[in-house]
Amino acid sequence: MKKSMWRHYHELWFLARFPDLMAVDPWPQTNQRTLFQLVTDFWPHLSAVSAGCLAVWQTDAHVVHHCVTDGHHGRDMSPSTHWCFFLQYTFISLSGPAKACYKACTCLPDLKYINCSGGNLSAAVSSFPSNTEYLDLSENLLTALPRGAFGALWGLKVLLLSTNNITSVAAGAFIKLQSLQRLDLSGNRIGALGDSFALGPGSLSQLLLSGNRLTALEIGAFRDLDGLARLDLSANLIQLIHPGAFGGVTSLRRLHLEGNRLRVLGTGLFSTLHSLEVLGLRGNPLGSLEPGVFAPLPSLALLDLSFNRLSGLNFKALLGVRSPVAHVLLEGNPWHCDCELQRVFDKLGRVRRISLDDYRELRCSEPAEMRGRAVTEVEGELCVGETVTVLVLTLTVLVTVAASLIMAERSKRSTEAKEEEGGATEAYSYY
Repeated sequence: MKKSMWRHYHELWFLARFPDLMAVDPWPQTNQRTLFQLVTDFWPHLSAVSAGCLAVWQTDAHVVHHCVTDGHHGRDMSPSTHWCFFLQYTFISLSGPAKACYKACTCLPDLKYINCSGGNLSAAVSSFPSNTEYLDLSENLLTALPRGAFGALWGLKVLLLSTNNITSVAAGAFIKLQSLQRLDLSGNRIGALGDSFALGPGSLSQLLLSGNRLTALEIGAFRDLDGLARLDLSANLIQLIHPGAFGGVTSLRRLHLEGNRLRVLGTGLFSTLHSLEVLGLRGNPLGSLEPGVFAPLPSLALLDLSFNRLSGLNFKALLGVRSPVAHVLLEGNPWHCDCELQRVFDKLGRVRRISLDDYRELRCSEPAEMRGRAVTEVEGELCVGETVTVLVLTLTVLVTVAASLIMAERSKRSTEAKEEEGGATEAYSYY
């Protein structure tokens, strides 16, 4: 049995029955997955699981399993029993062993599945059956994807091209893949997108481009992907994102930009992403945030700004987040702990729709005497010096005013005394 087959089986089964899960979370990219690991992966998706399969064996193309229901012995079908029936009817019902259909490939025609991963292919094969729904070409030697590289695979839903040596993707490379939902190009050497997706596919809901060599995102880079829900651009070399780069992905719900080289987020960068729920900016060298940069994101639920280079925080930058509840992560930034920072955090603490989930993990980097201390530990000290200064200034002003009043009163009395003395002298001279 070809390596990674169990991973592909469970992807196919869940893709057919739970398409929403496929649109939310990436599937694990591990090899030689056993059925026990499969159960472990999907355990959270099952409610009230009280028992499981004690052992699962794989012998060539056949699967033998033995299920136990914690002493129920068939009286009541527990959730675990249903799980075991799932294993039986999903895996055992597969029509015989997988067959080699192309050189270095394995096929399951009944599942419309072709796995060519790790086959040392240097060019995409365009003669696959047109009703193929799942095609894995990962871990090969592909270097470029020309226009129409995959022929007319009108039924293809999942295309995996990760971990190749792809450096360029021509406009129209996926032009005939009008049913494609998930495209994985991660772990390649793509340096620029250009018009790679100028001709769709419009049906795409997940595009994974992590681990490439992208340095910039040009205007209209994703303009024909209006159905895209998840875009992963993490672990690239992106320094610049032009306004309008995300202009075509108005349905985007998750945008991952972690581990890039972004130093600034321009105003209007996210102006069309009204459906965005998750924005990952972890591990960039962002040093500041412009006021209102997140204002166009009314659906934002998670904003990850951890491990950047933020030493201070602009209150208006986060105040612009208009979603009912937004969780913000700020851990790992080099905070300059002063009274101004404390004021910002105090204000944010009073904004109910913003939750600073990792506030207790924040650490001071400056000044030197506070380095390494938790912000929560020093928050009572940050404004003490300023408070003392204000008090000293206030007392100085009061003393000055009081002295002025006293001097004025003395001057007034002196003047009155001189006037009285002058009047007495005149009277004496008269007599």
